[in-house]
Amino acid sequence: MDAQVSGICSPAGRMFNMSDQKRQRRSYTPEYRVEAANLVIDTGRSIAAVAREIGVGEQTLGTWVKAEKGRRRVDGEPMGPLDEDERAELARLRRENFDLKQDNEFLGKAAAFFASKPRNTRNSS
Repeated sequence: MDAQVSGICSPAGRMFNMSDQKRQRRSYTPEYRVEAANLVIDTGRSIAAVAREIGVGEQTLGTWVKAEKGRRRVDGEPMGPLDEDERAELARLRRENFDLKQDNEFLGKAAAFFASKPRNTRNSS
């Protein structure tokens, strides 16, 4: 029996021997990365679907999407559709903001009430 060759299979089922030439890393321009991330952010499509369509890894595209969302937050640009976690956080922050406004209004009224009340002053005669 022949000696087995160690290797790995590609997703297409082709065998790559470990002794074969190393795979070259693909590099992408910053513009391409932004455009790819925008396909996910602006359309609301899944990272997996877009990654398959454009032929990049899901993790790679996910990294680009995260970076683009961070850049948009810093630049104040609209973010596109919110995911479930972001909607929940937005609702929580709106409730918290409402509660804090009510607390602030109450404290303002309490301060005005106590400021208008005459103080008991004792004569030191």
